[in-house]
Amino acid sequence: MAEIKKRYSDEDLEEFRQIIEEKLVVARNDYKQMMSVLRNDDGNDVADTSPTYKILEEGSITQTKEEMMMFAARQEKFIRGLEAALLRIENKTYGIDRITGELIPKERLRIVPHATLSVESKNARKK
Repeated sequence: MAEIKKRYSDEDLEEFRQIIEEKLVVARNDYKQMMSVLRNDDGNDVADTSPTYKILEEGSITQTKEEMMMFAARQEKFIRGLEAALLRIENKTYGIDRITGELIPKERLRIVPHATLSVESKNARKK
């Protein structure tokens, strides 16, 4: 009878670390850009001082900023998830389904490197 693996090998963990670190660079850059837009860091325009007679346009700008804030919050959560995954790699607990205790398939971790549940566990949880 084949022995069930309890954790990924150090080589596998290193592969996942590289994937996560690459995604973190992109995610942090995207978050930084979103926050720059929200703070109006490039603000050489007159948007803040223009007359307020363009009510429809202002509503659109407000909606766009709200959407950007939502995306920034989602990006921040994604970054925290990736950072937590790096900690699990350090602790050698990365890739273990937190419900079943079995290994999450490598294919899933390559696509969703911050996953803590297998697809089966996630689907079972929804029911």
